Order: sequence, then C-alpha cells, then structure tokens
Amino acid sequence: MRAHIATMPVPTPLPELADGQIAELADLLRTLGEPTRLRILFACLAQPASVGEIAARVDIPRSLVSHHLRMLRASCFLRSKRNGKQIIYSPADDRVRCILEDLVEHVAERPDETEHEQTVQHELREVPNRDKRRA
Repeated sequence: MRAHIATMPVPTPLPELADGQIAELADLLRTLGEPTRLRILFACLAQPASVGEIAARVDIPRSLVSHHLRMLRASCFLRSKRNGKQIIYSPADDRVRCILEDLVEHVAERPDETEHEQTVQHELREVPNRDKRRA
C-alpha cells in the first residue's frame, strides 16, 4: 500500500504537454479502456503467448484476439516475436507492467462503495443549492 498523501514527499511536477501529446495520451487510455484488451494484456504479462494461447486464456475467438493484438501493438503496449511458425506476444517493456500494476493498485485502494457513497452524499449536502445562490 502506498503512503498517505500527507506523508508523501512533494512529487516532481509533470511536464506540460502539447495538444498533440494530450491527444496521444487520451488514445492510449482509450486503448486500455476496453476490458478485452486489458484481459489480453494481463494474459501476456503472465507469460508471453501466441494468438491461440491468448484466446484460450481469455476465452474469446482467435479472430477477436488478433484484432485487439493489432491495436495493442500499434499503441506500443505489446511486441511480437516470431518463433518458428508462431508469433509470440509479450509486453513491449517494463513500463507496461508498471502502468498496469499502478492501475490495479489504484482500484484496490478505492474505498468500498458504501463508504464512498456516504462520502459523496455528505459532500453533496454541503454544496449550496444553486437556486438559492441565484436568488
């Protein structure tokens, strides 16, 4: 588990991104936003595999796996290497594992839904009514 925000050192500011870089980042997040692609990535993280092996691991048709693999390779999340007649897919580099581990940790650290809903309801009660502010 990560340190509480109050005990963490001040992070180095992220560099400012140009509009094109923001668009590219959004495209990468959209790529990761599809559950089947995430399942394929996790399957390849566990062990590099061929299309057939990935299809068996995630229980989807080979043609659909191939479609998603093309997208994951184009986004530089996966790389391929020929091994005889088979093409083996694996993470492009260690950053892919780090990204996925951070996302998993982020989800695991979220408060349970009941606590979260209570917090949201409390915050909503404290927000002044818009109609009263206009009067």
